[in-house]
Amino acid sequence: MPDVARRLPRSVKQVPAETGTPPVGLRPADARVNGAVGLREQKKLDKRQRIRSAARELFSKLGYEAATLRQIARRAHVGLGTLFNYADDKRDLIFLIMNEELDAIAERASNAAEAERGLLGRLTAFFRVYYRELGRELTLSRILLQELTFYSHGKQAAEFQNHRHRLVGRLELLVQQAQVAGEIRKDQDAAVIAQYVFFMYSTAIRWWIGRDNPEPEQGVAELRRLLQMQIQGLLPQR
Repeated sequence: MPDVARRLPRSVKQVPAETGTPPVGLRPADARVNGAVGLREQKKLDKRQRIRSAARELFSKLGYEAATLRQIARRAHVGLGTLFNYADDKRDLIFLIMNEELDAIAERASNAAEAERGLLGRLTAFFRVYYRELGRELTLSRILLQELTFYSHGKQAAEFQNHRHRLVGRLELLVQQAQVAGEIRKDQDAAVIAQYVFFMYSTAIRWWIGRDNPEPEQGVAELRRLLQMQIQGLLPQR
C-alpha cells in the first residue's frame, strides 16, 4: 500500500493516530470544527436512512394511500418537520427510497448488456435486470411507476430526472455500438433511437406490472418482441 504520509507537504505531516494530537499545521479549534461538521453530516445520513427504511416498510405493509407521513416520521423516530427536510410529500418519499437504488440497477444492467452480442440481445439483457429488480418489490415498484409520471417538482425530483437522463444515455451508447458495427442504419440519430427504446420500455413495463402475478421473464419476452420489430425496421437498406 502506498505511503500516504510521504505525499503530504512537510508542513502538514501526520502524527500517530493513538496520540489524539491533530496534525501539525491544523489548529485544535479547526480539528474540533471539522469533527463537528462530520458528526452533523453523519446524523443527517442516519436520519435519511431511518426515514427511507420506515417509508419502505409502511408503504409495503399498508399501501401508498393508507400510510401517512406522521406514521412514517414516528417509525423513523424523527419529527414531522425533520421528515419534510428530506421529502415534500409521500410521492417524494417514494423517490427518496428508490433514487439511491436506480443508478446501481442501471450499472448492473449495463454490465449485463456488455456480455451479450447484437443490439437485440444487449437491450434484452439490459432491461431484464430492471424487470427482475422491480419484480422483487411489486408494491413499491407499482407505486414508483404510477407516481413518476410528470414528476418534476419535489426535493428528490432533480436526482430522479438525472437518473433518467443517464439511463437514456446508456441506451444511446448501445445504439451507437450497433451503428458502428453495421447492425442498424447509421443515418438515424442514436439519441432519438435511444429515446424511442426508452419510451417502449416505459409503456411495456407498466403493462406487465399491472397484472396480478407478473413474471419477469414473461415481461422481458414481450418487450423483446417489441424491440425486435423496431430493430427490423432499422435494418440497413440494401
